[in-house]
Order: sequence, then C-alpha cells, then structure tokens
Amino acid sequence: MWFVTLLVLILILGIIILVHEFGHFIWAKTFGVHIYEFSIGMGPILHTHKGRDGIDYNIRAFPIGGFVSMAGEVYDDDEKIPKEKLMCNRPWYQRLIILVAGVVNNFILAIVILFFMGLCLGSTTTKPIIGTVLENSAAEEAGLEVGDQILAINDIKASSWDKLQIALYRKSDNDTYTFMVRKTTGEEKQLNITPKKVTNEDGTETMQFGLGMDQTKHYGFVASIKYAFMKFGSIVSSMMLTITSLFTGKISLNALSGPVGIYSVVGDSISVGISQLVYLIAFLSINVGFINILPFPAFDGGRVLFLIIEKIKRSPVDAKIENAFHTVGFILLMILMIYITFQDILRFF
Repeated sequence: MWFVTLLVLILILGIIILVHEFGHFIWAKTFGVHIYEFSIGMGPILHTHKGRDGIDYNIRAFPIGGFVSMAGEVYDDDEKIPKEKLMCNRPWYQRLIILVAGVVNNFILAIVILFFMGLCLGSTTTKPIIGTVLENSAAEEAGLEVGDQILAINDIKASSWDKLQIALYRKSDNDTYTFMVRKTTGEEKQLNITPKKVTNEDGTETMQFGLGMDQTKHYGFVASIKYAFMKFGSIVSSMMLTITSLFTGKISLNALSGPVGIYSVVGDSISVGISQLVYLIAFLSINVGFINILPFPAFDGGRVLFLIIEKIKRSPVDAKIENAFHTVGFILLMILMIYITFQDILRFF
C-alpha cells in the first residue's frame, strides 16, 4: 500500500510541477529567451533528452520541484548567447509574464479540475451554511441549527467554509470562539462557543464543535462554473488567512505539512476514492501557485518584487544584491522544509 501511495504522490506532484514549469517554459520560448534545460524534479538526473530545439529535457531523482534554466535570468551571464536572447534583456512586460506564467497555469489547472468535478459529480455551496449539528455537541448547546449561516468567527469574516475552518483552527483566548450567525429567520446573533474535548479511537484528543457543512448538491454547466471560481477564491482566502496567522502566532509552524505530510494526505485520499484524489490535485495546485507568488526570495513572487522595484526606480536592481537576496531566501526555505519534514516524521510515531 505504501508503494502505491508513493507512486500516486509522485504522479500528483509531477502533474502540478509540469504544469507550473511549462508556463515559464512556453512563454520564455515564445519571447525568444534561450533555454538551457527543462527539468521535472530535483537532484541527480535520471533521464535526459536533447530536443531538436537544443534544450535538455530532464527527469531528476527527487519529485519535490522542477525548474526551467534560462540564459540571463538575473544578469548578462553568458557571452555565447546573443544579447537579445538573454531574459534580463527582454522587455519588462515579457519578463513579468514569464515569471507569473507558472502560477497562472497552476490556477487554471485547479479551476478546470473543479469545474469538471462540479459538472460530473455535482457541486456544493462554498458559503458557511450549517448542514449538520451533532446531538449534545458544543454547537447544539450554543443554539446553532441546520440552515444557519456563520458570518464571522472572532471578528474574522467567514466568507467560505474553507476560511471558516482556518478561523476555527486559530488559537483563541480560553478556547472560546465568538460566532456571528445569521439564523434562518434572518436574525443575526452573537454566540460564544467552547469546543468539547473528544477522545478518538486511536487515543488522541481533539477539540470538537460538532457542526458540518451543507452538502446539498447543485448540478449544471452554470452551477459548475460558479462553483469552480467560488471554490478557487475560497481556498485562496483560506491560505491568505493561514499565512497571516503564522506571522501573528495564531497558528503554529507545526501545523504546516511538507512532503511527508502530503504523503499521509494522499494515503487518506486513496482510501476515500478517485474524486478525493482529483480534488487534492486542484487543492495542491492552488497551494503551489499561491506559495510561489508570495514576495519571498527564491519564489517567483520574490523575483516579481524585484521587477516591480526596477519599474519604480526605472533601473535594474544590482544583480549581486538580488542574487544574495534569493540565496539567503533559498537557505531559509530549505531550513524551514527540513523543520517541517522533521515534524511530519514525528507525527508518524
């Protein structure tokens, strides 16, 4: 079973990385930038193919990333390549398109997957409307009922069920959460709810509110399009809340997952069925796109940040400064990945 899970994980990451890197690749090629290499994975090369276009197409050992190696990505670094084929010498708007194309591709992939899932399987509302309330739960005792819509939790607007779940995961004073709810009558009420401690079958303890989302299915082309874009926005807004919560300490770094944690999620998804695996591709594709567009060094967003600075100051940023910025960022990123992976491994034992 572990081998099947590993193969599925490699396949999912491969699809997401391929789509992302193809975005950079196709636009760089369209704009005439010289490309040395297109690689899926990191580390030692397992297979290589020299294309008729002179580009090395490689598959590398570790399926945790990928890259497109272009001439002159930061500065004029290859005298053998014509000046106009160096990325740093391309017009500003072309460099911007090349940098954001990977993220855009990830987002498009996710929206297409969500659309077809809604079309084939039906879609649910993204609004945080309560579909179930467990008997004798904290939610029932507080007065929550099926059909109620949760508007906010601890002053955080609950625009979607995904964002609501992150709001519930955030630390709260005395473990008490303030819900702003719109009742089925239209009345808005404020409720203070303290989740109950529940012991699971494996002996672990979790805090439970005892409420679930509305699972009513909607069908049709228009409903599927609406669902795809609403769900996309819902996931992005929940990720934005997660990032801000990490900086404010409301969510611990221990809550993050790396490759080992994703392996566990893939295993759980396989046991649920193919639809959950397909949804996982969409979710992770949005995740990869969102993380990459953050203005952090070593990410696409970090490089876009330097392009914006260049546009504002009307001259390129010193290449040594930019390279140092990305190098330090990459080192910090690797340290974070090691820490998260270590925490993931500890959760297995």
